[in-house]
Amino acid sequence: MPRFSTDILIGGEWRPGQGAPLVTTNPATGQALATLNAACPADVDEAARAAARAAADPAWRDLLPHQRAQVLSRIAELVEEAAGELAAVQTADTGKTLAETKALALSAAATFRYTAAALETAEEALTPSRGAYVTMSRYEPIGVVAAINPWNSPVASDAQKIAPALAAGNAVLLKPAAWTPLTSLALGRLITRALDERALPAALLSVLPGSGRVVGDAIATHPLVGRIGFTGGTETGRAIAAVAARKLIPVSLELGGKSPTIVRADADLQQALAGVLFGIFSATGQSCIAGSRLFVAREIYAEFVGQLVERARALRVGPGTDPDTQVGPLVHHAHRDAVAAYVDLARAQGGRVRCGGAAPEGEAYRDGAYYLPTVIDGLPNTARACQEEIFGPVLIALPYDDEDDLVRQANDSVYGLACGIWTRDHRAAWRLAHRIEAGTVWINTYKQFSIATPFGGMKDSGLGTEKGRDAIRAYQRQKSLYWSTSDAPLPWAG
Repeated sequence: MPRFSTDILIGGEWRPGQGAPLVTTNPATGQALATLNAACPADVDEAARAAARAAADPAWRDLLPHQRAQVLSRIAELVEEAAGELAAVQTADTGKTLAETKALALSAAATFRYTAAALETAEEALTPSRGAYVTMSRYEPIGVVAAINPWNSPVASDAQKIAPALAAGNAVLLKPAAWTPLTSLALGRLITRALDERALPAALLSVLPGSGRVVGDAIATHPLVGRIGFTGGTETGRAIAAVAARKLIPVSLELGGKSPTIVRADADLQQALAGVLFGIFSATGQSCIAGSRLFVAREIYAEFVGQLVERARALRVGPGTDPDTQVGPLVHHAHRDAVAAYVDLARAQGGRVRCGGAAPEGEAYRDGAYYLPTVIDGLPNTARACQEEIFGPVLIALPYDDEDDLVRQANDSVYGLACGIWTRDHRAAWRLAHRIEAGTVWINTYKQFSIATPFGGMKDSGLGTEKGRDAIRAYQRQKSLYWSTSDAPLPWAG
């Protein structure tokens, strides 16, 4: 079992917060991992003021882009070296399998490394002149920015906000989810180590665990915070967008999803079966991009869903520390109960539970927040289980008759985050990729990501994007400069 920090990072200092005690538990066992004192509004204010001083400190403010890139590269090295430790902490914190958490830690290292390269090669624009002057754009830091993240993939989500924010020259206030603060705190220690090695202000990063209603609200509304990056639920995202609107500051929102995954009759069915299973049941379905609505061509529906149910029953459920586990526990017992309530609702509305639909039985599962991989059919796409994000290992299967019927049903959702298409017909894939309302479309694959490719959603799935070269610019202000090339005075003033 890894060791856990019980101090939090406030304005460059590791110390207990002044907020209420926060108990974190291992979702595989129900046992307490650590008790720490959460942040409070006074801690947030101290961190924000220290962050503003750090952002303005010449030691940081005056670094050239390639010098900031060196800092990011060093963070990448430290994260990569500590990937095993970070994986162990995140598995204890979230219940994910060690294979997944190791991959997430390495993904975080890759994010810092890519961002360093993007920063080193970033160019400022010389815009076309329309007179006797030269015009150019300059990009400058915002100052203090907020990163508010969920509990399902903390180390990767943290890196996707912290890396571009630091690359842009800012200081960051990070609020991890109250259920999973330990991973973010472990990452924070690595980042502060890299800053300390270069005698840079430690207050460039604060890690402030606590409830969203207290700590998240204090961060978002703080007058020194000039940008908010949020990943989480749609309703919370709306509230943060309202705060940003009142403050007239930029905001990016990566929100919920109810992503369709589509199996055409011409698909490679074995490839599609594996992809659909991975798309919904990896990470125990606790992913905004989970392929939670399955649309199958009616002529192959019975055969495909039958095989899918058989394979879902065979998935190995267990603790994330067991190398044979494919589906770990849900993050918290309260969340497990919320998932179970959706399945009960689906039953009540006429859904047929083809497999799962309960917690697994047995002594090994007694104290953990486990739930069996569940496949439900027999519901219309208008049912709540088809329309609302369950965020667990629950797949709703629906047949479709033709492409127009498919597109109508797939787009009949307030969400538009992701989509998977399984087909051998590249023309059909091209048409569907254009017609489906989703920010990311996978064709004959699922849950594949590149830090170089922007990620975002449509409709209630969010606003703005993360990742890619433009991620750095999203954390900067653009300033236009005009240089006169004329000796003549301005008209009527000369």
